[in-house]
Amino acid sequence: MRLHKHLFKAIFGKAVLAGAVLSGLLLFAGAPGAKADDWDNCNRRVAYSEWRLHEAIEYFGYDSPQARHWRHERHEAYEQLERYQRREWRERARREHEWREHHRDYDGHRHYRDRDRDGDGDGDRD
Repeated sequence: MRLHKHLFKAIFGKAVLAGAVLSGLLLFAGAPGAKADDWDNCNRRVAYSEWRLHEAIEYFGYDSPQARHWRHERHEAYEQLERYQRREWRERARREHEWREHHRDYDGHRHYRDRDRDGDGDGDRD
């Protein structure tokens, strides 16, 4: 009887530990990525500031303090959108550069870069 209790505790303990590990894995693996939809947020901010500027001009006038405030907000939203576009361009260029460096010798055009194209060992000096 004592052997059965010890065996039950050992199996139960292992099952609890495995369940805790599995739940922790699912918790962290199932979490969404840290990168939010920056592009959508930037466009939403631009659209909102343009709409608020239009409303401020319509209700308070073109030179009102409210209109000036929303012009400033619109300007900041466009700056943020431009920064995002530049960052995306840099990241895309970096990824393409890394891809080209990785696949440089595998693209089938290595012979265009070789100095000794005819293979006689003289560095292509005719």
